[in-house]
Amino acid sequence: MKRIAAIAAALVAGAGGASAVTTPTVNQAIVDGEASPAKLSAFGLFHGPDHRAAPSLLPYSLRTPLFSDYADKTRLMAIPVGKKATVAADGTLIFPLGTVLVKSFGWADVNGGRPVETRLLIRRTNGWVALPYVWDADGKDATLKVAGTRIPVTFRTPAGQIHNIRYAVPNKNQCKECHSRDGALVPIGPKALNLVLPSTIGKPVLAASFTNPAALKPVMPRWEDPSTGSLDARARAYLDVNCAHCHRPDGSASNSGLFLGWDRTDRVALGIGKRPVAAGQGSGGRDFAIAPGRPDASILIYRLESIHPGIAMPEVGRSTVHREGADLLREWIASMPKSPS
Repeated sequence: MKRIAAIAAALVAGAGGASAVTTPTVNQAIVDGEASPAKLSAFGLFHGPDHRAAPSLLPYSLRTPLFSDYADKTRLMAIPVGKKATVAADGTLIFPLGTVLVKSFGWADVNGGRPVETRLLIRRTNGWVALPYVWDADGKDATLKVAGTRIPVTFRTPAGQIHNIRYAVPNKNQCKECHSRDGALVPIGPKALNLVLPSTIGKPVLAASFTNPAALKPVMPRWEDPSTGSLDARARAYLDVNCAHCHRPDGSASNSGLFLGWDRTDRVALGIGKRPVAAGQGSGGRDFAIAPGRPDASILIYRLESIHPGIAMPEVGRSTVHREGADLLREWIASMPKSPS
C-alpha cells in the first residue's frame, strides 16, 4: 500500500500542469513496437528507487471498481504526446495508438504494502495487448509472466477476516475472457460514466489528453455508498462493473441471454424471473437467475457466493467471495416484490 500510495501521490503531483503532457518520459518506441520486454522497467513508466510514475502518466480511479480478491489498485493511463483520447457517444473511451493503461495490484499487509503485480494494456497497430508483470522479491523491477502464475498471499479484509490465497495472475487467454468484445481484446474499466480523474489535473492537461473532456461525467454510484445512489442503482453499478464485460450482447457470455450492463432496461435480460439457457451445476438446482424477493433461490447469488470452478462467477479474477458485494445484491433482490407463485 505504501508504494501504491506513493505512486498515486507522485502522479497527482505530476499531473497538475501542461508539462505533465509535454514531457515524453515513457519509452514510446518500446510501447509502439511488437516486443514484450522481460522487465517492466523497459517501458519507462516508473523511475527512481521509489518507482515514481513518469510525469506523462495520468492517474484515474473508478467510482465502482472490479472486485479482485480485496486488492488495492492504482490505475494510470499514458496517452502519447500529441494524441488524444475521445469519449464516444455511448461513453466508451477510444484511446489512440500507443496508449498504455497501467494497473497495479497489492494489499496493505502484503510485501510491506508494495505492489504484487502490475498489468499493462497497450494499444498497438494490431490491437490491444495485455502484459502481466509480477514484481520481483526485492521490489526493484517486475518480470513478465505471459503464461500467468500463482502467488501465495495472506491479507486481512476490511471486515477483519484473514484470507490465505494463491493470487492468480492471468495468462493471455484468461485476459481475453473478460477483455473481449466481438472477439477483440479491449479495455473494460475506464469508461466515462465510471471514471474519475483527480481534481488536481488542470484544464490544459485535460484538453491535451481528450478531444472532449467535458464528456467525462461519472454518473454511476459507488456501490458501497448509499449517499451516492439508490439500492437499485448501486446494485446495477456493481453488476455492470463485475459482470457486464462478459454478460453483454457482444461479450463472451452473450449466449446466456443475461445482459447486465448499466444501460439495460429489459427485466428478463437483467435476469429477473429469467430461467437459465442451460441448466447444470452452475444453477445449483435453482430456477431463476434472479428470483424476486428470494436471494437464496437466485442463481446469481449462488454463483457469486461460490469459489468452486464451474460454479463461481466471475470465472476468473477472484479466489475469495466478495462478502460485501454479495450482501448488497442480496438486499437488492430481497427488496423486489415476489412473483405470484
